[in-house]
Amino acid sequence: MIIELTGPIWFWKGPAPWYFVTVPAEESRTIKAIAGLVTYGWGVIPAHVQIGKTRWSTSLIPKDGLYLVPIKKPIRLAEQLNEGDEVTLQLEIGQ
Repeated sequence: MIIELTGPIWFWKGPAPWYFVTVPAEESRTIKAIAGLVTYGWGVIPAHVQIGKTRWSTSLIPKDGLYLVPIKKPIRLAEQLNEGDEVTLQLEIGQ
């Protein structure tokens, strides 16, 4: 399954600070419908993600009925992204 979405990068200041893009509700429902087939535990979903020319593997994190896409520092640097930037990303799930 391939999903394309656009959203802002936001910063979570928790004990382990991190940057994310939130998967919108409709796309999150689509992912949740197949979650049982692809999760490897705790509800996290393995995915390949692409922003611009940068592609990487990560895990989507469930939160409040939606999913979060972690955006690591090397990806932000490679694509020159900052908190608040709107990004279009492609998620490949179940591969």
